[in-house]
Amino acid sequence: MNISDAAGQLSVIALAGRRVDAPDARQVRFPSWNVPLVEERIRKCFFKAVGVLVCSAACGSDLLALGVASELGIRRRVVLPFERARFRETSVADRPGDWGERYDRVLDEVERQRDLVILGYEQADAAAYARTNAAIVDEALRIGRQEEKLAQALVVWDGKSRGSEDLTAQFLDEARGRGMPILEVLTLMC
Repeated sequence: MNISDAAGQLSVIALAGRRVDAPDARQVRFPSWNVPLVEERIRKCFFKAVGVLVCSAACGSDLLALGVASELGIRRRVVLPFERARFRETSVADRPGDWGERYDRVLDEVERQRDLVILGYEQADAAAYARTNAAIVDEALRIGRQEEKLAQALVVWDGKSRGSEDLTAQFLDEARGRGMPILEVLTLMC
């Protein structure tokens, strides 16, 4: 899958997607056994086509994409709704696996590179994650304009909305509403 623009320039990717399923999940959306498959799908998307990745850092899609971006030498811009430790507790370390260690490593790296954006929302703010999605899209579009690169959205998910509360579907709607080309990586086997 090639996601560079028509001139062959590297693009800016705004990314959002599913977190790895909780062990007691009733609906399978991103099972932990699919992590290597999804990571490889992301790698194929990014290879030789992405110059900047803008996303959050939740367990699953975000951290996989940030890891692949690091391997490929892609600039990473991380946008969090609130401070690091609180986000780690609520969106990273609440699932089994080494997500907490990955998160700490990635955040240390992007913070050193001055590519960590903390929006400062209150955790109790029901709209914090949706507003963070909008900020990710804004950042990607801003960087795209600044660097004269195409900004695209990549959604890593099972391809189905869970309804009005589905943050991944909201991200997709936000990106579409802003006229961004949309790409998808599926978290389930096809």
